[in-house]
Amino acid sequence: MLGIDVLESRNFAPIAGKRVGLLTHPAGVNRFGTSTIDVLRRAKNVKLVALFGPEHGIYGDEKADVPVLDKIDRRTGLPVYSLYGKYRKPTPEMLKKIDALVIDLQDVGARSYTYASCMLRAMEACFENGKTVVVLDRPNPLGGLKVDGPGLDPQFKSYVGMFSVPYVHGMTMGELARFAKWTDGAMEISRGDRLGGKLVVVPMKGWRRSMLWTDTGLKWKPTSPAVPTVAAAMGYPMTGLGCQIGGFQHGYGTQYPFRFLTFKGKTPEQVETALRRCQIGGLSYRRAAAKNARGEKVEGVYVIITDWNSLNVTELNFHMMRLACQWGGREIFANATDSQQSLFNKHTGSAEWWGEISRKGAAADVGKFVEKWKRQAAAFRESSKKFHLYK
Repeated sequence: MLGIDVLESRNFAPIAGKRVGLLTHPAGVNRFGTSTIDVLRRAKNVKLVALFGPEHGIYGDEKADVPVLDKIDRRTGLPVYSLYGKYRKPTPEMLKKIDALVIDLQDVGARSYTYASCMLRAMEACFENGKTVVVLDRPNPLGGLKVDGPGLDPQFKSYVGMFSVPYVHGMTMGELARFAKWTDGAMEISRGDRLGGKLVVVPMKGWRRSMLWTDTGLKWKPTSPAVPTVAAAMGYPMTGLGCQIGGFQHGYGTQYPFRFLTFKGKTPEQVETALRRCQIGGLSYRRAAAKNARGEKVEGVYVIITDWNSLNVTELNFHMMRLACQWGGREIFANATDSQQSLFNKHTGSAEWWGEISRKGAAADVGKFVEKWKRQAAAFRESSKKFHLYK
């Protein structure tokens, strides 16, 4: 049972009799696929008075990185406040007519996916304004055991990285909310407001840390236009960073986003051969064809997960960067514009890696960094256990 299912089974006790705002999107559904908006609207002891939308909006039809405007929802007649437009943090005016903010957002388990940041900013505003936060928990599609990739250097904290966690963090949204409330410096509000803020996490029933999304029996709802499938969600942390700078494309616009690799000027055979030489455990590759957004045939390489347990999820990204330098020259990173470098580092999080790839290019020592990040991930896995809700 998802958090929304558990809430309903408890007759909505944490929000009974309250005026409620709901921060959600199309993937915010119960286990039967019914929108959390509709579940709360039909609850006789709950008064849903406002909707809040993250990046891509409450219906998931807004493009990435494009500001979303406030509006009146034609379906429900409720005001919709965008938290990816003029404001990233709810204003007192937005919150004045609610007693509690319910958050039901499906994350993908990677630090740069913005829904966790959206939740964090909403928590800050609610704590500062005396509003209760109720987080309805949902599965991490990557499971709760896999922790991997670079941490976040403090200077790179941004909306694509608000939590000081490894890139693949192994936590659910409810657990991240607990992390934020009980970790010094995690929220940009006073310590008094953070500790005094009221947080209720409604946990799932039946989810275990060993479960990937494919083990849950739940139907995947697109979390954003670029992540329409579970395969894309699992590919997001494998290839997304590797396409920030350089000639690689990860299949956005095809039926295989984040799983379909191409490199301008290189044949699929050349790309496949180079990837196999990287010898990344848990992955394999096959040449494949796809159709791009214009309906044109594109040939590339599909990334296959052969052993999730042995896979260092983010490792492929850094080999892609190294290969981009091998094929396009070290200056790809060394000559990046200030804005390109800033965006890259905000996503990747590691000044040390930027120094490595921009100085050494194709000779960058990926293995050294992977081993270092594995040690850091192991330490985080232990330190974060106090926030875990599941075994």
